[in-house]
Amino acid sequence: MKTIGYAAHSADSAMVPYHFERRALRPNDVAIEILYCGVCHSDLHTVNGDWGPQPYPLVPGHEIVGVVQSVGPDVKRYKVGDRVAVGCMVDSCQHCDQCHHGEEQYCRNGMTPTYGAPDRIDSTTTQGGYSKHIVVREEFVLQIPDNMDMAKAAPILCAGITTYSPLRTWNVTKGSRVGVIGLGGLGHMAVKLAHAMGAEVTVISRSDSKKADAMAMGAKGILASTDAAAMKAAGSSFDLIIDTAPVKHDVSLYTPLLDIDGTLVVVGQVGPLAELMSVPLVFGRRRVAGSLIGGIAETQEVLNFCAEHNVYPDCEMIRMDQINDAFDRLAKGDLAHRFVIDMSSLNAG
Repeated sequence: MKTIGYAAHSADSAMVPYHFERRALRPNDVAIEILYCGVCHSDLHTVNGDWGPQPYPLVPGHEIVGVVQSVGPDVKRYKVGDRVAVGCMVDSCQHCDQCHHGEEQYCRNGMTPTYGAPDRIDSTTTQGGYSKHIVVREEFVLQIPDNMDMAKAAPILCAGITTYSPLRTWNVTKGSRVGVIGLGGLGHMAVKLAHAMGAEVTVISRSDSKKADAMAMGAKGILASTDAAAMKAAGSSFDLIIDTAPVKHDVSLYTPLLDIDGTLVVVGQVGPLAELMSVPLVFGRRRVAGSLIGGIAETQEVLNFCAEHNVYPDCEMIRMDQINDAFDRLAKGDLAHRFVIDMSSLNAG
């Protein structure tokens, strides 16, 4: 299948139109026409080579929403015209204990990311959703609920599941006290999801400049991390903290905010953190943990949850040819919304 996308050809080059071919349908494959694709901070990190050398040319994008265009002969779950989605992974071994537990993201043999990784069968490089079409095995295709706004659904496939999974893993429910570090693409989804679960949510930020935004999303307010007195007064006041900061930082600043047996979960920074002070951990049986995305079943669960509770990311719709400007804005600041590419604009590219 011939298609067009936008690709990076090196770590320091701009994204440009790129013509390439998707694989022919295997028996269990679903071919999808992409309508919308979210822009994730990890797209920027990957194309910039921040996480190591990449197999350029590279088409990023792992927040994909579209409609089924065709299916292989063995596909049972989907038919032409179905509203579907694809998230951060497109394959796994399907036979290890983690795959059997529905946690394909932790596949013992390594899950296959949606872009920038070798296909498990033919070793070609997977290419992502900044394109008109994608071909994915049936088991990794998700259903968009009938009442869900497709134009706003894309970021749920990464920002949504990345924050939903730890909220579920650490049993957030009505009355849980949840802190969210940062109000960017991940953070604003964490606030909305935790609030919808009935939690008492506080945003932890360097200043209170985003207080109105935070409260509009369901937070009770902002705790300024630069206010030493306020931070001390907030000691032992959270059951769970979702840390969405996407850069190296000192988590020891935040661990005293946890109550006994509380957990701080790192979901933003992939890489080094500042040296960890163990005193708050030892004297409060507190934990620092990490979390990736969720499995396919849990990703379907968050889509259904968002549709049921009318939870959507704050989105700014852009054309495909605006992606380089969007990357520049993403690199300069912690935006309290997500960019979503309207793929109908790619025809003019």
